Amino acid sequence: MDRKGRYIILAGKKLVIPPKRYKGETSVISARLPNDMIRALDRIAEKTGRNRNEIIMLCLEFAIDNLEAEADERGGGA
Repeated sequence: MDRKGRYIILAGKKLVIPPKRYKGETSVISARLPNDMIRALDRIAEKTGRNRNEIIMLCLEFAIDNLEAEADERGGGA
């Protein structure tokens, strides 16, 4: 999301669902997501034959690989 709370759209980028790839140990986390986002994830999971967790992991991997983190101008934050 940008600073105004809007989702950022990456022009010219696509998330391609590759073959399954597992690496390293895993941990369980919890996150609150809007219901419409969960429904969208579930539609993608159904369409691709993957489960919701796999779709979320692929989306997060894509985001991490393609993001630019801006420094917090307030001087704090981690």
